[in-house]
Amino acid sequence: MTGLSFQYPAWFAIFCVALGAIYALGLYYKSKVFMEQANRLNWTLGILRFLAVTLLSLLLLSPVLKSLITETKKPVVVLAQDASESVSAGMGSEGVERYKQSYDKLKSSLSENYDVKEYNFGENVREGNDFQFKDKLSNLSSMMKSIYDLYSNQNLGAVVLASDGIYNEGSSPVYAATKISAPIYTIALGDTTKKKDLSIKRVFNNKIAYLGDKFTLQADIAAINCAGSATNLSIYKEEAGAWKKLQNNVLSISKADFFQTQTFTLDADKPGVQHFRLVASEIAGETVKENNAKDIYIDVLDARQKILMIANSPHPDISAIKQAIESNKNYTVSVVNPTEANAALNAKNAVDFVIMHQLPSKTNDASGILRLMNEKRIPRWFIAGQQSNFALLNAAQSLVSVIGAGSDNTNDVQAKINPAFTTFTIDEKISKDLPNFAPVISPFATDYKEGANAQVFLYQRIGKVETKFPLLAIGEENGIRTGIFTAEGLWKWRLFDFLQHQNHSIFEDVIGKTVQFLSIKEDKRKFRVTMPKNLFNENEQLIFDAELYNDNYELVNEPDANLTITNSENKEFNYTFNKRGRTYSLNAGQLPAGTYFFKGKTNYNNVEQTFNGQFSIQPLQLEAYETTADHAILNQLSNQHGGKTFFPSQLEQLSEALKNNKEVKAVIYQTNKTRSVINLKWIFFLLLGLLSLEWFARRYFGAY
Repeated sequence: MTGLSFQYPAWFAIFCVALGAIYALGLYYKSKVFMEQANRLNWTLGILRFLAVTLLSLLLLSPVLKSLITETKKPVVVLAQDASESVSAGMGSEGVERYKQSYDKLKSSLSENYDVKEYNFGENVREGNDFQFKDKLSNLSSMMKSIYDLYSNQNLGAVVLASDGIYNEGSSPVYAATKISAPIYTIALGDTTKKKDLSIKRVFNNKIAYLGDKFTLQADIAAINCAGSATNLSIYKEEAGAWKKLQNNVLSISKADFFQTQTFTLDADKPGVQHFRLVASEIAGETVKENNAKDIYIDVLDARQKILMIANSPHPDISAIKQAIESNKNYTVSVVNPTEANAALNAKNAVDFVIMHQLPSKTNDASGILRLMNEKRIPRWFIAGQQSNFALLNAAQSLVSVIGAGSDNTNDVQAKINPAFTTFTIDEKISKDLPNFAPVISPFATDYKEGANAQVFLYQRIGKVETKFPLLAIGEENGIRTGIFTAEGLWKWRLFDFLQHQNHSIFEDVIGKTVQFLSIKEDKRKFRVTMPKNLFNENEQLIFDAELYNDNYELVNEPDANLTITNSENKEFNYTFNKRGRTYSLNAGQLPAGTYFFKGKTNYNNVEQTFNGQFSIQPLQLEAYETTADHAILNQLSNQHGGKTFFPSQLEQLSEALKNNKEVKAVIYQTNKTRSVINLKWIFFLLLGLLSLEWFARRYFGAY
């Protein structure tokens, strides 16, 4: 619907009409110019001039066209398909093909009346539906959360969730779907019949053990409809490509619904990632045999690194830092006061790394501690605060000089990540979220000077002002790795991280990467290849970083660097590193489960540099350990959201149920649109036509 209005009083249009009439009458009324022509010519020319002048006058009143635009949007129907392995295992290849045909008909039927959006979910959520059913995990809650995030502010008509109800990652979909206001219809896939099956449900073990220690494995063994049978439960260890049996237990299955926990105690006798396999011998008539074995990988470490934190006085930062470091089982942290420090540094068990919290301080110069640390060449990390003596701190390290910080005045500062920092990899999540963390307290100083050896990870941001004052800097002094954090209040970051993400992963990553770099044992090799860990799941990406040093131990990456990965069958996979800043990086993608060896190689100044290492990939076997579909959770989900559960053979009924649901309807959106009449092109051409027609007639009949 369109209407015309003026920015001036509408009755002014009377004057516009009058002006046009006066102008036309004055020009053509009783005019002698066309005496020889018929009288109607004067009238015609007068009307043309009247219309042109009136229209021009009306445009001076700034008329506008107001339009009401009505748009009808179809309701969105989300088709969410579980793409995990358990779905196809429960349906079989023929069942999958029949279901695909029924699904395509459902999609085609719904597309006539709804805006259909398709998604696959399993390990992650992605658009489209490929019917591959290869995901190693089932995470129904992530699909519910994605639907809410994407369509909570749209006309979401309904959700159609096709699944077997089995989930082995994330929370219950019933709770995850509480925010969704649209009806949820479910398609119950898989088989709920309890078939004869023996399975190793779960194995509980530490991911890390220490050389010379003993460790335990606890295995939950379940059996359905296997009463009267027996099985051998054996534990094997892979050695030189062969399996060595370590222990064997005989289990007698006494009832149809059997469950028992078995415990094994093993020795950590070799360093590195050790591969164990728990196997339950098959029972006659089993339907699924893949869940009779479970692979276990345990990283056996030579020793933990011992970290000593020397604190000037009690402070909440101490606990926050200690917890973040000890989240990595490779480290143990001891906290002492300055009077106990010398004894701790001289103890029989050597200290690998020292954190100096607000030392040197105004009450303790820590000169004896620093002298002993220098003699033992122990790497250190200074954390400054209001108790620090900055004159002594400046003398103790040369990475950052804090000038003019004699008073007790402070600034609340937030972190700004240095984009040029390449010493270690910074995850995208850290780069995005850390600058928004709660402010820490930094001393007010006239200046902060960055030393020549300093590599600044974080700068200070004061309010909205981004400074070049270092907040966290690392480097090397006289061959000793050193770091400095020029503020206190790290405990706030830990709490803020949990408040925002319900975990401490970002805080632990920042502290962990800093400690890992500073505490790493001196390595004089000029070419080094590192991985974030040496045990991966089969659905994880393999990330490698590499560094090349010249004779002055400065980072360079002029030559190309290559990596060769070799599996247990001596098959090689060759890669070339990407150059990033002054270092190298490589994403090798995903590889099948197994044990791998890698060799990095480059040639610098006609000298070949190599680096060797090993890692393991463990299979994700979760989908094989739950083979009975759980349709009860699908029914619960539908009932709570006003939907209904259907089987694959009832998809036509699902389509009808959706069409008959009066709550799933189109939404009409109305928008007011205003346009100035003077901007309409046809107005210009109308005026041009009126004036041109009048001019042509006057010329044709002999007037000017």
